[in-house]
Formats: sequence, C-alpha cells, structure tokens
Amino acid sequence: MPLTVTLLSLCQALLVSGNILLIAVSPLIGASLAPTANWATVPVASQWLGLMCATIPASLIMGRLGRKRGFVLGNLIGLMGTAVAILALRQQSFGLFLLATWLIGIGIGFGQLYRFAALEAAPSALRDKALGLVMGGGVLAAFAGPWLARVSRELSETPFLGSFVGLGVLYALALGILLCTRLPVAFVQAVESEKKPLSAILRQPGFLLAVSAAAIGYGVMNLAMTATPLAMAGAGHSFDHVATTIQWHVVAMFLPSFFTGHLTTRFGAPRMIAAGCLLLVASAVAAQFDAGFAGFNVALILLGLGWNFTFLPATGLLTQSYQPADKARTQAANEFLVFGTVALTALLAGPLVNTLGWAMLNALLIPVSLLPVVLLIWQRRPNAPLLS
Repeated sequence: MPLTVTLLSLCQALLVSGNILLIAVSPLIGASLAPTANWATVPVASQWLGLMCATIPASLIMGRLGRKRGFVLGNLIGLMGTAVAILALRQQSFGLFLLATWLIGIGIGFGQLYRFAALEAAPSALRDKALGLVMGGGVLAAFAGPWLARVSRELSETPFLGSFVGLGVLYALALGILLCTRLPVAFVQAVESEKKPLSAILRQPGFLLAVSAAAIGYGVMNLAMTATPLAMAGAGHSFDHVATTIQWHVVAMFLPSFFTGHLTTRFGAPRMIAAGCLLLVASAVAAQFDAGFAGFNVALILLGLGWNFTFLPATGLLTQSYQPADKARTQAANEFLVFGTVALTALLAGPLVNTLGWAMLNALLIPVSLLPVVLLIWQRRPNAPLLS
C-alpha cells in the first residue's frame, strides 16, 4: 500500500479522534450553556452545519488548488474553531460556542475528503483496500477519542476546556503529517464541453443509490449517536459509561473497514447496503428492550456496523457514477446532500430524545433505515435502468 495512503489513514484517525471527543462532550456542554434542554444538541447541529457549508467549497477548492492545500486549510480552520471554543467556555457563552463548533465543522468538512484522496492515491486494484485502510484509521480513534475525553475533561477549572486544548493538539498533529505528505494531483482539468450537466449526474441510478445509502446510513447513525449522551445521562449513567459506549460504537463503525472493501468486491455494493440497513434496524429494535449499560452498548455497536456497511459501499459506488471531468461537482453534490441530512439529524436529536424518549426515537428510525432497500427494490424492477 502506498505511503501516502498510510499517512492519510493517520490523518483520518486524528480527525475521527477529535470527532469522538466532540460527540462525548458537545451535548453535555450544550445542556449546561443552552437556555433550554431542547437546545442541548444545537452545538452538534452547528458543527454539522459547518461541515455541510464546507462540502461544496472544499471539493471545488481542492479541484483548483489540490488536495494538500485544501486539507491544510481545513486543519487551520479547525484550529481556529478550538481557540474560539476555549474562549466560549471561559466566558460561558452559548452563542460563541455555536460559532466555535461551526468553524470546527468546516474543518471537519475538508477532512471528510480524506477517503477520496486515498482512492486517488492507490492503484486501481487496491482502491477498496485503500478506502478500508483510511477508514480503518478510525479504530485507533475509537480508543484515543474517549481516552482524551476522559483525561481532558477536568484538566481545567472550567469543565471541558481541556477537551478543546486536546482537540487543538490533534489538529496540529494532522497538520504536521499533511505537510510531510505527497499527494497526487486531485482532479483532471477538463474542457467545459466534456462535462455532463449536473442534473444528468444526479439522475444516474448509481448516484441516487450512493447518496441515499450514505445519507440514510449516516443520518440514522448520527441522530441516535448524538442522542445517546443525553439518553444515558437521563437514565442515570455516568460520563465514563457514556465515553465507553461511544468508544465501542466507534470501534464497530471503523473496525469492519479492513474487510468491508473485500466483501463489497465479492457481493456488490447493493447487497452490502441492504445488509447495513438491516443492521440499523436491528440497532433500533435492540434499543426497545434495555436502557441499561449493556443495552446501550448493544444498540450502539449494531448502529456502528450499520453505518459502516452503508457508508463505505456507498462511497465506492459514488466513484463509479462520474467521469474525471465531473469529479469535483459530483463529490460536492454528494457531500452536501449527505452532510446536510446529518446536520438536520443533529439538530433534531435533542428535542426528539427529550420529547419521545430513547425507545420511541429508535422506533421511528426503523422505517427510515429501510428507505435505501426500497430504492434498491425499485431499481431492480423490470425495465428499470441498471445501477451505474
């Protein structure tokens, strides 16, 4: 495997470590600073909103300036966000904290493209393995993120201030690795006449399935995951329990990445996506029976597996739905639609879990999780166009 892919895997691990830290602490910070309990997950939504705002500019910037400069820019914006978060916690300002998470989200939005950079850096025969290695970097994050959340929580008299110092260190490390990484030219510069209209790209069956699977898989996972710290706190669980549950959830998200690519090659992306949707349903069903520590862990592990089996095959499927001339616009459209959905679910997580409770929230996710399966069945009907 090329050294570039390995270094991108380390950057992915640092990015996801920071994301896990944010998952563990942001809803709790929101609950302490927000004017009402229903606004507790608004900082998480602000982070995803920043990510959504970055999706189109990040792809277009990298299309013009290259991957490396884009990733460096993203890390610098993330570092700016951590500085604003530290100031917000010192001043106990909810509005300033929302600005901080929005900036951090923009930085994360650039980092979400690590997986596409890995595909471009690897030989064609190793693309699925390269994607698996980069996403598998999240396994390291599964242990580093919760550990950092625990040890940094009380480093300062101001609760959670140390968490954002730690987050800044992660982004600085990623920046150092990127400066030492040689990345290939990201996009082929093509004349305008070679490009398809964006509307034609969006109508392709392969694109539709890739976007729907990624958006549903990520959206369902994010809604339940964002609600988890609040649900566990409401059920009387300690912060250590929350961090441990999130840790094993993230292990389940990323550990299968080492063999998901092989399974996708063998069985095909549509079957893998269907299996992922069924795992999401199993997670929601498990949440109906046990609000204890073990029950949350089972539900969140299944949730992580469901995300992996929907999101990774969808990423590979997306790369088959465009020509080089259309790469920047297609990736930008995909990221905007997927992470726009994720931002919405983060915003809804707090009000839904506070109003409906953990079990009912998950019950509502069952039919939503099956939507990509419905699309698959519709595309398999007689005379339907074949998947791209």
